[in-house]
Parts: sequence; C-alpha cells; structure tokens
Amino acid sequence: MVNVPVWLWIATIVGLLVLIAIDLVIVDRKPHEVTIGEASRWVVFYVALAVLFGLGIWMFSGWQFAGEFFAGYITEYSLSIDNLFIFVIIMSTFSVPAIHQHKVLLIGILMALVMRGAFIAAGAQLIERFTWVFFLFGAFLIYTGWKLAFTGHDDEEFKENALLRIVRKVLPVTKDYHEAKSFVRIDGKRWVTPMFVVMVAIGSTDLLFALDSIPAIFGLTKETYLVFTANAFALMGLRQLYFLIGGLLNKLVYLSIGLSVILGFIGVKLILEALAGNQLPFINGGQPLDVPHIGIELSLSVIVGVLAITTIASLIKVRRDPEAVKQLD
Repeated sequence: MVNVPVWLWIATIVGLLVLIAIDLVIVDRKPHEVTIGEASRWVVFYVALAVLFGLGIWMFSGWQFAGEFFAGYITEYSLSIDNLFIFVIIMSTFSVPAIHQHKVLLIGILMALVMRGAFIAAGAQLIERFTWVFFLFGAFLIYTGWKLAFTGHDDEEFKENALLRIVRKVLPVTKDYHEAKSFVRIDGKRWVTPMFVVMVAIGSTDLLFALDSIPAIFGLTKETYLVFTANAFALMGLRQLYFLIGGLLNKLVYLSIGLSVILGFIGVKLILEALAGNQLPFINGGQPLDVPHIGIELSLSVIVGVLAITTIASLIKVRRDPEAVKQLD
C-alpha cells in the first residue's frame, strides 16, 4: 500500500468525478427539496460504497490497511457530522432556498475535497521529512479536544472568513438569488450571486475543520492514499446526511464530548508514536523511548465505542430532559 500505483490514483479520482456527475444529473437535474426517503437511500448508497472499498482493501492489501481505512473513515465521518452544525447555520444565514441546498453542498464540498487534497499532500510531506511533527499534531488534537469538550456549539455562530471578505470586496454580489445560477449578467456587467458566495462559505469553512480532522486521520494511518479516500468517502456522504439528520442534530447533546474524547485519544496515540520514533536531541538524548503502542484494532474499537455511547447517552438525555435539546437557530 506504500507505493500506490499512479493508475490507481487516477482510477480513484475518475471514479469520484463520475459519482459527482451522476449526483448532479440525478438529483440536481430538477432542483427540489430533498426528502428524508431520498436522503436515506443516498446515505445507504455512499456508506455501502465505503464498506465495499474497505473490503476491497482487505482483500488485496490485508486487514491492517483495511482497519486503518475504516478507522479513518469513521473518524472523518464523525467529525463531518459535527461540521453539519455549522452548515445548518450557514444555510440559515444566507437564506438558501431549500430546493438549491443540495447543489450548494455538492459544489461546496467538492471545493473542500480539492483543498483537502492539497492539505493532505502537504501533511504527508511534513510527516515524511519531519517525524517530530507528530508531537505538534498530537498536542494540537489534545488541545482541540479539550476546547471542544468545554465550549461545544453553545456560542457558535457563522462569521465570514477572510476568503469570503475578499470575494465580497473584489467581486460584485447581487442582493438576491437568481435561481441556481452562480453568475449573472445585469446591464452588461457580470455579477456573482449569493449562491456562489455560500458555496465558497461551505468549502472554506470545511477546510478550517480539516485543521483537526486531517491530523487526526494521520494519527490512524500514514498512507496518503487511505487518508485521501477516507476523506473523500466521508465528504461525499455528508451532503445527504445533512438532509437526513438535520432535524436530529440538536438531539446529539453529547456529540462534542464524544468527539473531544476521540481527538484526545488520537492525540495521545500520535505523541506515543512520536516518542517511539524520537529523534529530538533534547528528549532522551535523541533516542527512541520504549512506550506502549496503540494498534489499529484498539483505535477502531475506541472510536466506534465512544460514538455508540455518545449517541445512546444523548438520546436518553433528550428523552428524559427535552429542554436539553440544542438550539441551532
């Protein structure tokens, strides 16, 4: 798996593009509000694809790499679910018509996937050249987990980032939507519409979330191909999940705590691996340390277990105390 052939990379990217094209043709051919049933079928479809892909890795490359893919995929998908809180706020802030929300998510997430690909490539190069970067990744994940556990989403609101401010400053933006168009010509002048702006908002905001999710998955696998495909499958299935559980998000009252535990766990795992391969002269004289090794089986068990406990505990809490439901408005 270390030396993934170029043809496999090409085939994977082409396959993703085909899926996106099919999605555009089938779902966005006639813009409409996505129903629960439709979203459910697409979620099952994308999850099934991810499972089949993982089984294919198991068949051709063994359980170790398959386990790394599944652990990475579940982690990325879980962190993506957390991102949906912000997506709900963005859609509300920009008053995106329900019939166009699917296209906004599709294009926005496609932009995010391209940017994440560049981020993954840069992270892989850093890890290959500087093993001590695991110390930074681990410390950052532990800090992020601690912050997420104590802040959650209670005070979270969408604030336009630098990229969006540049877009508004450089490009003329229309006040109203023009159906699903991103660009329109008015009185001979080309304008961008709020549709384009919200797509940039989704894509750039997701990239900010990647600052913790990418280091997290590198803590589970060092294989760039697995990191990329796990991210791709998680993002591709995220759009339909938005419509499927959008109304249930506010019931996952302990989601932030569960994700913080996962981030903290992976952070500790990264630091242990950094110590095991230590080359920093001010730590043990530049020699590796004999520290416990956390295998992929334990990692996968912890991730799945924490998510299961978090979900069950959240539903029990909301059932006993309806006032505990989060407000996304």
